[in-house]
Amino acid sequence: MKARLAATAAVLLSSATPSFAHRLDEYLQATTLSIGKDRVRAEVRLAPGVAVFPLVLAEIDRDSDGLLSEAELRAYANRVLRELSLTIDGKRVDLRLVSLNASSVQEMAEGLGEIRIELDGNVPRGGNDRRLELVNHHESGISAYLVNCLVPTDPDLRIAAQSRNYEQSFYRLDYVEAGIPSQPLAIVGWWALAGWLATTAVVLLVRSALLRRRCVRPGSGTPAPGPAPVSWEVLE
Repeated sequence: MKARLAATAAVLLSSATPSFAHRLDEYLQATTLSIGKDRVRAEVRLAPGVAVFPLVLAEIDRDSDGLLSEAELRAYANRVLRELSLTIDGKRVDLRLVSLNASSVQEMAEGLGEIRIELDGNVPRGGNDRRLELVNHHESGISAYLVNCLVPTDPDLRIAAQSRNYEQSFYRLDYVEAGIPSQPLAIVGWWALAGWLATTAVVLLVRSALLRRRCVRPGSGTPAPGPAPVSWEVLE
């Protein structure tokens, strides 16, 4: 039973191959994230519907020759990259273009093709509780967005929650990173500890002096009965 529940949760969370059934007048942008301790990866799949493909083609095919050259595709991928914003714990992650693939113009004109862009970036250092946020502004007037995250392969990473806005142009992922070593006591902490010890020593000296004064009868010089002595034992 547990194995079945775990498998079901993995499928629901990962959605590694999202359904690309979409309306003809939409530009579907499906982003799949993969998180690690040091690196985050994103695969963006751009699938224009038949009705919007001429608009998308005009943005890519700058010389209007009906073909998509490598330079044109790379320039377009860089534009997509500029219109994506990825942060972890509020710190911007600088994404890099890893790979780029595109179907033929004919396939995309028939609503059967896509452009696939793979990106990655370094994860900034942080605590155990992490928050990733992704915002996609690319072609917001004609686009439909999908965002999901793969189940982490690292056992120290655990997904806590996912949330999106209605359009899924905004995505938030809360996850927990275990196994982070505790930070050493800062220099300021050492000074604070030393100050506390010094203050404690002064308080003990003052109390000792007051007790000695109370244990002497006025005018007689004879010690008055005082409290039983206290023995101190140092534990090693």
